[in-house]
Amino acid sequence: MKKIIIVISFFILSATAGKAQTILPAQYQELVKQLVANLPKNVTVTENNSSTSSTSLIDFAKSMLGIPYRYATSNPKVGFDCSGFVSYVFSNFGFKVPRSSREFSYAGKETSLENAKVGDVLIFTGSNSRIRRIGHVGIVYSIDENGIKFIHASSGKAHQVTITDLDGHYKARFMKIVSIL
Repeated sequence: MKKIIIVISFFILSATAGKAQTILPAQYQELVKQLVANLPKNVTVTENNSSTSSTSLIDFAKSMLGIPYRYATSNPKVGFDCSGFVSYVFSNFGFKVPRSSREFSYAGKETSLENAKVGDVLIFTGSNSRIRRIGHVGIVYSIDENGIKFIHASSGKAHQVTITDLDGHYKARFMKIVSIL
């Protein structure tokens, strides 16, 4: 008898759980509307969107400037950590990219700083450059005669999504660069 009650309970719970997962709570419906409104209008999302321009990607990333840093988060309403920010930006253009900074070293195609393009992903050590272990990522924002600037969710002084020069502190932490676009 107990087995029958357990089996029936399991089926009832399964049926109600499946139904509950298909309804988006009202508090998230507004967030989804805002996020969709921020998506670039001129980009068609496909499985591997080779038509995504770096300009569209950077414009979308730039719309996140000032969103606070928050560890282990990839939600613009709450905040971003570095890999959450990069992952969020690329996934909004249909790219399947890693969620952790370490996994980005295996994503895309490795390139060099000399061949860097806007939209490439910079991979850095954690805050201690002497420990050569991946711990931070950002997206190349601009390249000009003054060097490379990148956009990232910084846990440092800025403690938000910000644009930073690739010099001094970050140059010492640089490990590699990969091209996703």
